[in-house]
Amino acid sequence: MSRATESIPAPVELQQGRKYVEPKRQHPFIRSLKKHWELYLLVLPPVLYLLIFKYIPMVGVQIAFKDFSVVKGIWGSPWVGLKHFEAFFESPNFWLLIKNTIGISFYSLLAGFPIPILLALALNEIRTGYFKKTVQMVTYAPHFISTVVMVSIIILMLSPHVGVVDKLFTFLGFPMTNFMGIPEYFKSIYVWSGVWQGMGYSSIIYIAALAGVDPSLYEAAKMDGASRLRKIWHIDLPTLVPVTVIMLILSLGSIMGVGFEKIYLMQNPLNTSASEVISTYVYKVGLIGANFSFSSAVGLFNSVINLILLVIVNGISRKVSQNSLW
Repeated sequence: MSRATESIPAPVELQQGRKYVEPKRQHPFIRSLKKHWELYLLVLPPVLYLLIFKYIPMVGVQIAFKDFSVVKGIWGSPWVGLKHFEAFFESPNFWLLIKNTIGISFYSLLAGFPIPILLALALNEIRTGYFKKTVQMVTYAPHFISTVVMVSIIILMLSPHVGVVDKLFTFLGFPMTNFMGIPEYFKSIYVWSGVWQGMGYSSIIYIAALAGVDPSLYEAAKMDGASRLRKIWHIDLPTLVPVTVIMLILSLGSIMGVGFEKIYLMQNPLNTSASEVISTYVYKVGLIGANFSFSSAVGLFNSVINLILLVIVNGISRKVSQNSLW
């Protein structure tokens, strides 16, 4: 027996002639739960929210593959396979819905994505505190206007005879125009009103990213004689790249998820050909028309397309820029 072995004392139980029982080792999660129980308690409500309102309702997805009957319930309704998906694909409204949904989404992305970045860069260059705070307040305020009030403002501004825009156009010699009744104008009205409403609030995340830039970088650039545009190009924009990529991935991943409330409130019989999207179609067919199985199939198709786009865009971003969600 080596000296190292001789120097290790025997357990007290063996010294006293009793049987030695090795203490039970707790699972790492149990030890972490006992040590940081306050943090687990803090994260419990959002986890329960996701489980109750996001994951458990996914059981109802099977309605899309059944002829759902309110009397028979979800479990008693007969399976019909892909019947409702085929009906949607063969519907005369299919390509109209896809064109309007993708068209409005891409228009919103192209018009609305760069403007918050430009606003954040501009606010970052403002040195006067009072003027900067005033601009932030003015640009943030529209975000807190409810959708119903926002649509009411749009309709009143663009309505013929009494609308401010129509009166201005009439004053300039143009004929009276019902802007909300012309399908070609609907996408622009929807997108640019959304840009105005959301650009200030959307710029907050970019302003926060710019706030983390090391001031010594600006001082070094100033010592080298760099102009403001050079500072923005070589310091600010590289700082915003990771955040911009993540936001772009999320935006492209929800390209089929055009908001329901605003479009539905802006719709009228004259502009339906340009304003009917998947979300409003699901509402009309599912809730108003009581065709729950068909509307569930359309909604599931929309969600699956969004998921596929999110995975593809995230993979491309990970390979190209090394920035991704996962």
